[in-house]
Amino acid sequence: MLIGVDASRAIARRPTGTETYSRRLIRALLDLKSPHRFRLYIRSAPPSDLFPGAELRPIPFPRLWTHIRLSWEMVRQPPEVLFVPAHVLPPIHPAKSVVTIHDLGYLSFPAAHPWRQRLYLHLSTRWNARAASHILADSEATRADLIGHYGTDPDKVTVAYPGADESLHPVRDPAILAAARARYGISGDYFLYLGTLHPRKNLRRLIEAFDDFVTHQSTSVSQLVLAGKRGWLCRDLDDEIERRGIHHRIRFPGYVASEDKAALLSGARAFLFPSLHEGFGLPVLEAQACGCPVITSTTSSLPEVAGDSALLVDPRDTAAISDAMGRLSREKALREALIERGFANVTRFSWHACAETVIRVLQTQLC
Repeated sequence: MLIGVDASRAIARRPTGTETYSRRLIRALLDLKSPHRFRLYIRSAPPSDLFPGAELRPIPFPRLWTHIRLSWEMVRQPPEVLFVPAHVLPPIHPAKSVVTIHDLGYLSFPAAHPWRQRLYLHLSTRWNARAASHILADSEATRADLIGHYGTDPDKVTVAYPGADESLHPVRDPAILAAARARYGISGDYFLYLGTLHPRKNLRRLIEAFDDFVTHQSTSVSQLVLAGKRGWLCRDLDDEIERRGIHHRIRFPGYVASEDKAALLSGARAFLFPSLHEGFGLPVLEAQACGCPVITSTTSSLPEVAGDSALLVDPRDTAAISDAMGRLSREKALREALIERGFANVTRFSWHACAETVIRVLQTQLC
């Protein structure tokens, strides 16, 4: 079987969530050594060792790459099945086309997106849900959202959990930890958030909770590090920090290089991820793989991902977030228990298992 894959998002220089998903899943599919051939459609040639064993099809085009250039490729030389792991199906596509839908957070929290982006997300997700012959969802929560919001046939949606990053491990070397802190302007004990700085991530309440924590609790944790690329409405965070007069306690180190991620996670007192909505929540697993205890939300897919290996809080309750910070700063036994349960939790998710589910779905399209 010839499987075509839209790999355009998999070669991003600074990958975020869906781009990381695309890259790691494609590599896991190739590692299965299945009898199928994979043709990867990309805008430009990636490093030669990124996708060994795949046929690379660079098809450069200045604008509307998916809608025009990829559609034309589907007319000229269509694969037997097309798989789109991190984008939208082209208007012209094979009858057997599979797409991953990662989340529908724009419906639950419309104010967290500019109206043009919200309209695009709605239209593209609805198109994917209707046009694809089968849909992959990152979690049962996303599957339920698709069924509830778009009336998708439950038999048309399969959950394929993303995997943990096998390259992430605890960093214990004090020199490496100190060097990472110095590169990102961090001093002393800190709580860490790592991800895109976006309203849906609930960072304004996180800042409020941290201010309450350092004001009312005796602790050595003196900094909140909000690491990641700035998204829409980040000026509100700056205004909130200025209003509270805690700019000396908040660090914005920007995008964290992949080689520094493990050290920053390993050195944090806790990883804070009180997001309002997640299709899966890969950062939870990344933190746990590095031996960092996690505080995350009771909403969307996050309880599904974290299980009993994290402190779960109502993300709208700043007092609950602050109290959880206090517990992890004071209770050594709780920290150690969450770290051990986190290591066990990470083993539930692997890219190999995800790839096996995906290849099974792709195979059934031609049965």
